Amino acid sequence: MGGIYIQASSIQTYITDQIAQTQFNLSLSLSLSLSLSLSLSLSLKSTYPKTCPTMQPQKTLPESDLPSLAAIKIKSSSPRFPNPSATETPTAGAQRRIGIAVDLSDESAFAVKWAVNQYLRPGDAVILIHVRPTSVLYGADWGSVDLSIVDTDDEESKLKLEDDFDTFTTTKSAALAQPLVDAHIPFKIHIVKDHDMKERLCLEVERLGLSAVIMGSRGFGATKRGSDGRLGSVSDYCVRHCVCPVVVVRYPDEKDAVEPIVSVANADVDEDEGEFHDASDEKKC
Repeated sequence: MGGIYIQASSIQTYITDQIAQTQFNLSLSLSLSLSLSLSLSLSLKSTYPKTCPTMQPQKTLPESDLPSLAAIKIKSSSPRFPNPSATETPTAGAQRRIGIAVDLSDESAFAVKWAVNQYLRPGDAVILIHVRPTSVLYGADWGSVDLSIVDTDDEESKLKLEDDFDTFTTTKSAALAQPLVDAHIPFKIHIVKDHDMKERLCLEVERLGLSAVIMGSRGFGATKRGSDGRLGSVSDYCVRHCVCPVVVVRYPDEKDAVEPIVSVANADVDEDEGEFHDASDEKKC
């Protein structure tokens, strides 16, 4: 019996030692795990500076069928032009945009003066419209440009004539605008080239969004009004086809009265029943 008791006691001691050894191994493993975690944490802190912001997961935007828009850059207004009147387009903020069709003749100059004295009012802006022919050989009034010495077969001569006429057109247009300068009326000069003056003039009137257009009649090939009340070809065409009211000022002849004959027609006048009404006695708008 004593031998058996000693053997059971040894077994109990062995089991107790094994349990203690197992607990020690678990404690050691836990300590190693904690040490490894601490080392890894210190390593990450040394790799990324403290100022590095926390990275946020990028949000995924919902897909759209619409095309992506290009970036738009907005430029600030130039300090050289603090107000609209000093820019290249002084007519932008005007109450009315009045066009004056000019063909560089004395009659056109008279129409500009008449508009300044009788038609234009404060707040208006003027656009001088000149339709230059594609070939200067088919123009109407070239003033100081001498066409008699032009050799139509010489390309160099024709190019020189074109350059001379461009210079003449610019100078003459500036001279026509002098009454507007003296009256401090904002204006700009609009010159285009086309072989058909009548049609292009009406197109430019519509494109520029004019409130009305003024033109001299005799300067545009107009003859004195007949019994049917018609004017010349260009002015008559503009009255029939322009989208805005047309004021036609006929340059007075020596046998006419001192006051010019002024005709006004609306854009929607009927071609068969259209009449021109004298406006020479009407007051300034």
